[in-house]
Amino acid sequence: MRRVAGLATICRSVEGVLAAPSVAGIPAPHQRLFQAGLFSTATNKGSSARSHWFSCNGVAAQAVAGTVLFSVAATALVEEVHAKEPVQSKFRPNDVILYQYEACPFCNKVKAFLDYYDIPYKVVEVNPISKKEIKWSDYKKVPILMVDGEQMVDSSDIIDKLTRKIHPSGAIDSVAEDEEMKWRGWVDNHLVHVLSPNIYRSTSEALESFDYITRNGNFSFTERIAAKYAGAAAMYFVSRKLKKKYNITDERAALYEAAETWVDALKGRDFLGGTKPNLADLAVYGVLRPIRYLKSGRDMVENTRIGDWYSRMEAAVGLSSRMQA
Repeated sequence: MRRVAGLATICRSVEGVLAAPSVAGIPAPHQRLFQAGLFSTATNKGSSARSHWFSCNGVAAQAVAGTVLFSVAATALVEEVHAKEPVQSKFRPNDVILYQYEACPFCNKVKAFLDYYDIPYKVVEVNPISKKEIKWSDYKKVPILMVDGEQMVDSSDIIDKLTRKIHPSGAIDSVAEDEEMKWRGWVDNHLVHVLSPNIYRSTSEALESFDYITRNGNFSFTERIAAKYAGAAAMYFVSRKLKKKYNITDERAALYEAAETWVDALKGRDFLGGTKPNLADLAVYGVLRPIRYLKSGRDMVENTRIGDWYSRMEAAVGLSSRMQA
């Protein structure tokens, strides 16, 4: 069983928005490509904001826009390295397959969990246009996780179910659990919405994002070329509408505020979970990994206090547990 070798910082992701049927004058055939390139990832149930991020006159065309993940090796090591959490062999799943878009933030939340608990998993990259890889499933979004033959969907539900599987009789601190749930909700309902306006803030940043999406997504050659330029152009304008939708006047200021809000929530602790990351730590980390080494992510670390926590998380999550298919 051969795992993909790599540094803890090598990972990719993208998160989503909804685009109207006609954006920035992009022809319909190209729009389908850029919409697919934006990847429809609003998979968390119970929140209209998460299932329909942008609509026009009631006609919603779901598509992801992105948080692009272009992770590179970390330049410094934290002094104290927190080991991965061990899972008893009797509770460890035997066969785990993740159907994903490489850049999807919700997929990366799941991967952060699997990596931290060192649960080996295989990945099937889904073509965002044909979705032929998941034609067998009635559920047509990602992530889809198959665990020993059982289908799991919706990133938060997947993580909840996996947690119960690997810690079936774990002690529960109700106060800590309430705090954890509060911040997991904050990630899905607030943090993810701040990211797209930042990575599409300028035409150069939009092109940077789509360059990664098209190089690493499951596109044909023609789809890749059309999606890169049509998608980047369209999402530059869509990001303007997202700012209005989520009452964002200054993209960077909103990103910095979110980062500082998270650091304040730690209350001086290494992690929200205390000496070890909890599910909220993993959710924030999974969502931020996409932008960490993009311009927006570099700016975030340089202008806020989040860098130390992020470095601790890189060390705690460690190497990917992804296996070669």
